Amino acid sequence: MEVARALFHLKKREFITPHFIRITLSGAPEDVAKLEACTIGVNNKIFIPPSGVDTVYFPEFDEEKKEWLEQDPSVKPLVRTYTHRGIDVINNEIIIDFVNHGETGPASSWALNAAVGDPLGVAMKLGSSALYPEVDWYFLIGDATAIPVLGAIMESLPKDKQGTCILEVPTEADIQKLEMPENFNIEWIVNPHPEKGSNLADVARQVSIPDSTRFAYVAAEFSSVKELRTYFRKELQWTKEELYAYSYWKAGVAEDKSVTDRQQEKNAV
Repeated sequence: MEVARALFHLKKREFITPHFIRITLSGAPEDVAKLEACTIGVNNKIFIPPSGVDTVYFPEFDEEKKEWLEQDPSVKPLVRTYTHRGIDVINNEIIIDFVNHGETGPASSWALNAAVGDPLGVAMKLGSSALYPEVDWYFLIGDATAIPVLGAIMESLPKDKQGTCILEVPTEADIQKLEMPENFNIEWIVNPHPEKGSNLADVARQVSIPDSTRFAYVAAEFSSVKELRTYFRKELQWTKEELYAYSYWKAGVAEDKSVTDRQQEKNAV
């Protein structure tokens, strides 16, 4: 699938809760128009320029050598994975929600400190991508990093669908009002220190699963996802088609350093 890369600029910052920052980015009309068919909730890459660099130098691929060219460290952007929350082709905007980790991570630091007009690179696969199959009952489980995708799923589901969503947030003040079908249940878990452990899997085990066609979408920290994958695939004997599970992060390890571990876990069962 073709990937579009473009330079965007900070237009607006909004704290929708104490630990969630909604960033509105403006881009060239021709760049935003390419994204119109993209499914809300799919992952994209953001490219954060180093301090003092006023543009984004995207990595270049050598087609002859079939390898990425080495970039000068002074301009090389930091790359992180995020979920876009909205695309507005009328106003040439895209929206990305950031979890506010303070100054501990480069993406959170950028979301907190960037000035209006500051650049951010975005790369996204063009075209639509199905986030879920057509079933009778949905089980959505995630921590703070998964709220954008799980929120997008609930908003896009047919109004007559049923399901349960379990979401973990740092504080009660971070509980958001999310759109969902009328027959959907949502349970919020407050966990101020998810890096020290989570009971997402324990709570999920208590949910009664109806005898119907079903699908679970799990997105959280590495340990929680690993435990939940074992629960669904080995204990409940769900098929691969009935479960999507992927860890967005691994406690104590930067995103770019934990990719291999997270990919191996995804393919383990």
